[in-house]
Amino acid sequence: MNRRTVLATALAAAVTLSAPAFAAKPLVIGFSQVGAESEWRTANTVSIKDAAKKEGVTLKFADAQQKQENQVKAIRSFIAQRVDVIAFSPVVESGWDTVLREAKRANIPVILTDRAVNVSDTSLFVSFLGSDFVEEGRRAGRWLVERQKKTPDAVLNIVELQGTVGSAPALDRKKGFEEVIAGNAKLKVIRSQTGDFTRAKGKEVMEAFLKAEGKKINVLYAHNDDMAIGAIQAIEEAGLKPGKDIIVISIDGVKGAFEAMIAGKLNVTVECNPLLGPQLMQIAKDVVAGKPVPKRVVTQEGVFPAEVAAKEFPNRKY
Repeated sequence: MNRRTVLATALAAAVTLSAPAFAAKPLVIGFSQVGAESEWRTANTVSIKDAAKKEGVTLKFADAQQKQENQVKAIRSFIAQRVDVIAFSPVVESGWDTVLREAKRANIPVILTDRAVNVSDTSLFVSFLGSDFVEEGRRAGRWLVERQKKTPDAVLNIVELQGTVGSAPALDRKKGFEEVIAGNAKLKVIRSQTGDFTRAKGKEVMEAFLKAEGKKINVLYAHNDDMAIGAIQAIEEAGLKPGKDIIVISIDGVKGAFEAMIAGKLNVTVECNPLLGPQLMQIAKDVVAGKPVPKRVVTQEGVFPAEVAAKEFPNRKY
């Protein structure tokens, strides 16, 4: 075999070896998470990390610690690193136009998960995967309207623990709830304040509500389970019985809420499914492959009153 034949054979072998390696280049996703403010958020993060690992996706993960400026920095870092896809769960709805235009100019598609953004140009993101927060608020309101029918002559005074100021779930869960109870003169929201989606803040704000309104409070509507669980502690420390003296309604459907319902301390939780990882990976793959993806993907969810908590609890994955 002459020298030229040896070189040609070696080159062919190199090409053969490198082709699969090139084809197997992993998809790279830059993901900016809100933080770790609740059981729900923790389950959401685990779902995304596990799904990426299972699908062989390289995930560059950034925790924003509930600060928009941290998310903007993370997105700019992802752009600089030339990731294939940027995905994020925005801390708040507004203030994203500039950085998302930067991603678009870099030809990096953006997928929203869990929360929406309010932008002037909806082409700045390719898809939004998550719950219908307005409908979750409506479901909470409908449950209360049905509950109120048991005592039709009673006026029920409601206190509301809102989520993070300016966030999509806080705005929408408030909107949906108000929409349903608006025509019912027997249901009145007497206090409403942010608890920032955290257990500690939920307890702190509920303590303030109880000091201001005392036994006038009939219902607590919390925008998530963690705030409700914190508020339950405050109710008990005030010498009242949560679930009985004060009806407790919350949203998310985490295991802690089911435990509270089984204990008789929480009356109903409206599900918000955090297990978005597999769907996110599929949408990202489709986008990179040039396949059409829906602009809006809504997760399927239910409503769980205390009566079904014990039966349903073993089925909960978060």
